[in-house]
Amino acid sequence: MQNAIFASMKSITSPQNSFIKDLLKLQDKARERKKKGVFIVEGQRELKLALAGSYEITHLLFDPSLCDTTTLTSFDTDTNKYVEISREVYKKLAYRESTEGIIAVLKSKDFSLDAVKFNTETPLVLVMESIEKPGNVGAMLRTADAANVDAVFIADPKADLYNPNIIRSSVGCLFTNQIAVGSSEEICEYLEAQEINIYSATLQNSNAYHLNDYTQPSALVVGTEATGLTEIWRERATQNINIPMQGTIDSMNVSVAAAILTFEAKRQRDFQ
Repeated sequence: MQNAIFASMKSITSPQNSFIKDLLKLQDKARERKKKGVFIVEGQRELKLALAGSYEITHLLFDPSLCDTTTLTSFDTDTNKYVEISREVYKKLAYRESTEGIIAVLKSKDFSLDAVKFNTETPLVLVMESIEKPGNVGAMLRTADAANVDAVFIADPKADLYNPNIIRSSVGCLFTNQIAVGSSEEICEYLEAQEINIYSATLQNSNAYHLNDYTQPSALVVGTEATGLTEIWRERATQNINIPMQGTIDSMNVSVAAAILTFEAKRQRDFQ
């Protein structure tokens, strides 16, 4: 079904082409991405990371003045997937200029909790609940990749993970992390079943983050800057934790907080 709207095309020069209009809808609307089961990635770095993460290409669009067919074959040798586009079309589709003239349509993947597999007996998981801003989601995915956490769980998501702004702000780390999506209840139950300690970043009934032992199976949970974590995370936490604030304001950017907590856990694990 998802390929029905993508008729085989070799060259497109007009931004008014129906295929290009469908791609623009994919960029702009989460509903379209979910309905069609595909999404868009631009840039050679991001595409390499997606392919390394076992994503499958359905179409490979390129501006021949910026990207030659030799480069394309390094991504996919099936020339039936290639679509040559004009500079005008490329500019219409591209979010930024520095993406080397390549835009790909990829099949979406399963983000279910059932698909998660840990390769260690002491997994470290980063959980983000109801984070709305794509830039914050992307920044935390970058942190998770940098720390090589075992999984990232998105609880009650407010943003579609295939939003182009998340892909861009994560610099492709959407594809390098093991990710699962579910409700807060589902993720809490999963962590408890796996005997993973839950450390919820919240002021209520909390102690300073650095006083806890994160060398055991651990989940670090962060919520929105405006309202914090919901009650389920505060009540079912192994321990609520806080980052002591010594300035005038009483909160910090959630992606910064997630980085502080994550790298404290990695420090305790000797960065293993």
